[in-house]
Amino acid sequence: MLSTGALTAAPAQAVTKPTITAKGGYVMNNGTGKSLYTKAADTKLSTGSTTKIMTAKVVLSQSNLNLDAKVTVQKAYSDYIVDNNYASSAHLIVGDKVTVRQLLYGLMLPSGCDAAYALADKFGSGSTRAARVKSFLSKMNSTAKSLGMTNTHFDSFDGIGHGSNYSTPRDLTKLASSAMKSSTFRTVVKTKSTKQKATTKSGGYRYYNWDNTNPLLGTYTGTIGVKTGSGPEAKFCLVFAATRNGKTVIGTVLASTSVANRTADAKKLLNYGFAV
Repeated sequence: MLSTGALTAAPAQAVTKPTITAKGGYVMNNGTGKSLYTKAADTKLSTGSTTKIMTAKVVLSQSNLNLDAKVTVQKAYSDYIVDNNYASSAHLIVGDKVTVRQLLYGLMLPSGCDAAYALADKFGSGSTRAARVKSFLSKMNSTAKSLGMTNTHFDSFDGIGHGSNYSTPRDLTKLASSAMKSSTFRTVVKTKSTKQKATTKSGGYRYYNWDNTNPLLGTYTGTIGVKTGSGPEAKFCLVFAATRNGKTVIGTVLASTSVANRTADAKKLLNYGFAV
């Protein structure tokens, strides 16, 4: 009797689920939405500057958005940086006129809390700055609700929370997946560094040079985004995405123990996501 053994496919080599230092992690196949890895994926954690993905999403969801509209940098934006212990900044200079597009670069690359404030002030509605910020926050929360981010709440436009700014690895991955549908967002978050020309108060011009805080750009083949975050409560966070051989893997690590471990965690999860 002929042996049929030769026709039997060898069992696929089992891929070992990685161990990460982060408190929470989640990875999905962006094309199918299938979960590939979970660790405390629905545990509410502080998000740090990964919050800015939602800031960008709300701006890019505005109807009739003009990315080239000019915004004048207010003293309130730079004061805010100082008041928050020199929070991460795009170093916007008072009186400069920058475009909405440039503010998105300032928001997502150097993680400028001043750029976040400028965008909230521009795209919130109300007669006072406080009212506009409040209105922008409510847009952030209603967008979260519409995306099915059931374990998420925003009380800040930049991740400097006021006691109630949290999300989960699964929810942030959902958000990033949605944000990545915007070509403007995709272009911004995969940019390693940029030089942007702005008009000064006196009518001259200056250049802003911004580098992306995402350590995967240039160190992990196929990286296309997305955003770092850190803070006393948030520890070290990273929402990441990469494409290899037509497959896009997207995920999040929250509350990793150091900058180096955050990067290592993300790389492990990406490798795993591509292998399974």
